[in-house]
Amino acid sequence: MRHLVLIAHDIRSAHNVGALMRTAEGLGVDHLYLTGYTPYPRAKNDERLPHISDKLTKQINKTALSAEKTLFWSHESNIEDLIGKLKSEGYQIVGLEQARNSIELNEFKPSKKVALVLGREVEGIDKNLLKLCDQVVEIPMKGKKESFNVVEAASMAMYHLLNID
Repeated sequence: MRHLVLIAHDIRSAHNVGALMRTAEGLGVDHLYLTGYTPYPRAKNDERLPHISDKLTKQINKTALSAEKTLFWSHESNIEDLIGKLKSEGYQIVGLEQARNSIELNEFKPSKKVALVLGREVEGIDKNLLKLCDQVVEIPMKGKKESFNVVEAASMAMYHLLNID
């Protein structure tokens, strides 16, 4: 059995976060880490102003459809520390990004514990963050568009990683 966690870093759209939560929960992802400026629902001991956390919780719930209540998730302030912690726990850190050193997702041989890093909707994963990844994978584009929506790409990758032998 493979253990998969997601790191959603600097995802701007609360609706993308909600859709990601719903998909991750449905596929049985172990944990979703929300880092950087990625919005997150109300959390225990939330330090944000109540009207901010209420607004973001409502926006996320619109697409999460309450998956935020059943999925294990957390907001982490320092992604570098998080990656270090996951590496020390034996996770292979895998960036989902079109990059010079990426390999196609279907050619990737994952370890038993994978942390999949997702980046900004338009710019993707920052180059300094890519350097912290053990491997970078991409989904080949067959059409004329240059990329998929972050949640669509994450969904394809999650399904593949959780069902490959």
